[in-house]
Amino acid sequence: MTKGFRLIFVTSLLLTLLGLCRGSTIGVCYGRNADDLPTPDKVAQLVQLHKIKYLRMYDSNIQVLKAFANTGVELMIGISNLDLLPFSQFQSNADTWLRNNILPYYPATKITYITVGAEVTESPNNVSAMVVPAMKNVLTALRKAGLQKKIKVSTTHSLGILSRSFPPSAGAFNSSHAFFLKPMLEFLAENQSPFMVDIYPYYAYRDSPSNVSLDYALFESSSEVIDPNTGLLYTNMFDAQIDALYFALMALNFRTIKIMVTETGWPSKGSPKEKAATPDNAQTYNTNLIRHVINDTGTPAKPGEELDVYIFSLFNENRKPGLESERNWGLFYPDQTSVYNLDITGQGAVSLTTEANVTSSNGTYCIASSTASEIDLQNALDWACGSGNVDCSAIQPSQPCFEPDNVVSHASFAFNSYYQQNGATDIACSFGGTGIKVNKDPSNATRKPVYKTKFDDMHVFGVLALPNRF
Repeated sequence: MTKGFRLIFVTSLLLTLLGLCRGSTIGVCYGRNADDLPTPDKVAQLVQLHKIKYLRMYDSNIQVLKAFANTGVELMIGISNLDLLPFSQFQSNADTWLRNNILPYYPATKITYITVGAEVTESPNNVSAMVVPAMKNVLTALRKAGLQKKIKVSTTHSLGILSRSFPPSAGAFNSSHAFFLKPMLEFLAENQSPFMVDIYPYYAYRDSPSNVSLDYALFESSSEVIDPNTGLLYTNMFDAQIDALYFALMALNFRTIKIMVTETGWPSKGSPKEKAATPDNAQTYNTNLIRHVINDTGTPAKPGEELDVYIFSLFNENRKPGLESERNWGLFYPDQTSVYNLDITGQGAVSLTTEANVTSSNGTYCIASSTASEIDLQNALDWACGSGNVDCSAIQPSQPCFEPDNVVSHASFAFNSYYQQNGATDIACSFGGTGIKVNKDPSNATRKPVYKTKFDDMHVFGVLALPNRF
């Protein structure tokens, strides 16, 4: 083996291993069933500000695709149930859609998944027979463009696709869907695509509170539920539902298909009968969910198994029909203020405002001196954003803290970020004499924040989920 070949082989192996060791991820669903939501450009800024790296949308809206160009956010886009017929009938329809709706924006807009249909077994119209033919046509279109390895094709399901989910080891698919399931699962296995499912422990508790404890649904249970067939111990409903799917797949001899949760969450408000729909419960569920997922805990049947999860939804959506809870699954109100505190990264102990990193642990802040020369300030700003390792993305053009566009404002942002990250000491605010310490929060004096929220280590900043999206 030559040295050159060895180098290529080792590099390829390392890249493969890095991909395999990516770890579990948390994403957010971007539902748009509302008439008061911010523009896609503003949504893209909000998503980046809160370090949301994975986003699910339910169509291929061109304005949204444009807004997320060059953001690095990975998008899951969708083909609706209403479009399954033309996509399943003719290859040319899939080819045209890809050519007009995807290729002009890819790869600047990072698209990684396409969902073909959503919860088709719950659809009032019998469209499930169209799913696999449509999936095959979309995959063929991707193959023609050379993108079949970069963009995965799948479809989403509700947990109602199971006829039995307890105990988890007895998990089984509903036999009435067999004609659709077998070819669909064969497609997923052949193309290494995930089985996508929408899971809502909230509904299990709401509809059967005498059989399901609230703590068990919220990841707060101190007791365990034992699977009598396997002896596995379950402390939360989420894991039990995931394992029921794994056992159902194994019963059909599909052991290599991975599961992806494309929706989950908890409502923050409901009708009088929906007493569990509160901000505290929503925050508790999503906080515990995020910790559970990013720690790569896995499930009792699949310990350590990576699991990608999308929390619905980015916004409360005022046009959704049904009970009050249907319109209150969002992390943000339409004015972009937060419904409650949640950290999508799972790291906690961070306070976010549009000024970014202005939070002070000792009541002091570091800003740029108005008497310093512009050259000195620019040099200090360049150092903070470079060698100082400050994340200055928020003060770039079109980002939340770009205005006011002057070196004093931008330097103040960078100086205070560095100051707070490095112990808020005197030396951390020197910047060659261009930085000064103040006791007043500079964000209040420079611009009106979109929202301001603070939380401690027990609170995490993130997002919610929403059923009946269509």
